[in-house]
Amino acid sequence: MMYFADTTRGRNYAKDPAVVFFGGRYLMYYSVPPYRDERPHDGWEIGVAESGDLDHWTKLRDLPRFTELEQNGFCAPGAIVLNGTVHLFYQTYGNGAGDAICHATSRDGVEFTPDPTNPIFHPVGDWTCGRAIDADVIPFGDELFLYVATRDPEMKIQQLAVASAPLDGNFHRKEWRQRCDNTILKPELPWEGECIEAPALCEHNGRLYCFYGGAYNNSPQQIGCAVSDDAIHFRRISDQPVLPCGEPGSWNSSESGHPFVFTAPDGSQHLFYQGNNDNGRSWYLSRKTIRWNGDVPVLD
Repeated sequence: MMYFADTTRGRNYAKDPAVVFFGGRYLMYYSVPPYRDERPHDGWEIGVAESGDLDHWTKLRDLPRFTELEQNGFCAPGAIVLNGTVHLFYQTYGNGAGDAICHATSRDGVEFTPDPTNPIFHPVGDWTCGRAIDADVIPFGDELFLYVATRDPEMKIQQLAVASAPLDGNFHRKEWRQRCDNTILKPELPWEGECIEAPALCEHNGRLYCFYGGAYNNSPQQIGCAVSDDAIHFRRISDQPVLPCGEPGSWNSSESGHPFVFTAPDGSQHLFYQGNNDNGRSWYLSRKTIRWNGDVPVLD
């Protein structure tokens, strides 16, 4: 079983995975916490690791803070390869309701150039505080759909929003169009608490499936799933988590959360996620293979 944590920050800690296959290797982008006192700055950053088999990972580097936008922190990357380029969609952090989604590109998967129009998206309307975090993107038709988590105006309820941009564009700020005047998915089930976040999209038989983290971290957060025919209107496939937290004593007894779906070159699909058993003092990343029983995802 994959069981990865970054050890460079003085503890076992890695969150918010995103995976691509690029340049003959798998690359994983993930959130790492602030350094301890030996470093002059604080705030979250994004780590990069590589693998040849999806299970054993070696850290390559931390990404630098590209501009002033990232000075308080940046994290929760979403990643995709389009036309020979890695596109990273990440959030600023540490700015409360002002956090938003930014975009950067790379020709080698390791050195990135930030979009000059950053931040590229945050939702607007009287239903949201305007914050945008936890980006994920997926092509659907001739558009790239961007899914994010936001909060209500009181900064209490975490919920999902969606935007899209032309797939043949540059994904600059002016190209994104918000596709909803309300949330597309909000917490309604008891186990979801006050939070739905970390949308993780994949396509199966022409439909989009959105795995998501339900409930805030360690509440426990568990992973649910919803399906859509048009990329905008979603319905849950079950009123129970598709990936619950582990049993007492297991490595993920405090949480199974923040999913990401990676579709490999051979067509296989893998659900990456985070977990821990100490209420967030450490964090590990793992994965499960997604198999399909008709239109129902089964996690192995």
